[in-house]
Amino acid sequence: MSTLNGISVIFDLDGTLVDSEPNYYEAGRRTLAEYGVPDFTWADHEAYVGISTRETVADWRRRYGLRAPVEELLAVKNRHYLDLARTSARAYPEMRSFVELLAGEGVPMAVASGSSPEAIDTILARTGLDAHLRTVVSADEVAEGKPAPDVFLEAARRLGADPARCVVLEDAAPGAAAAHAAGMRCIAIPYVAEQADAPEFATAGLLLRGGQEEFTARRAHDWLVRETRAA
Repeated sequence: MSTLNGISVIFDLDGTLVDSEPNYYEAGRRTLAEYGVPDFTWADHEAYVGISTRETVADWRRRYGLRAPVEELLAVKNRHYLDLARTSARAYPEMRSFVELLAGEGVPMAVASGSSPEAIDTILARTGLDAHLRTVVSADEVAEGKPAPDVFLEAARRLGADPARCVVLEDAAPGAAAAHAAGMRCIAIPYVAEQADAPEFATAGLLLRGGQEEFTARRAHDWLVRETRAA
């Protein structure tokens, strides 16, 4: 019998379950280069970590004065991203172990991501995580992306779970803010180390400042067990 009775776990995808930010950066760089912006840097990309793809390209239009419609930019960026993801998507080993550990205990799980439905499905299939993570919500399916709580609340609804009994794993400040707004506890694993002191992360129940290098399946599981017993 599970020691996590009544708990549901909701995972962010990019930078949390999988090391996909380099692919998102490269897809963004290629896309912007096509539209006459040749100098998009990794530092520029970091500002968009945790923000949905749709909201990212909408901001590009304003920032770079692009005339192309959001839908066009979104399609071009997704095409570049999927070309990369189909061959190089990689799950973090300890995250994979955590998913498998929770699956073995029958813990309900979901993915709630700012990526497109096609990108999420491609990544989960490529990494084999789709064997355990079958409930998926894209920000494209809700009114607002993170930091709004919509994707997490929809994930809880699809799981039939009480938001107060859900725990979110997140790598980005907007996601941590979204989890807090949804009334959910959060394990935060900052992707950008310099953002670990962001006020949004202060709301996390467990903040692993060292990011993925500090995260282990056992540590996260032990924290969940303590939280369950304290509830």
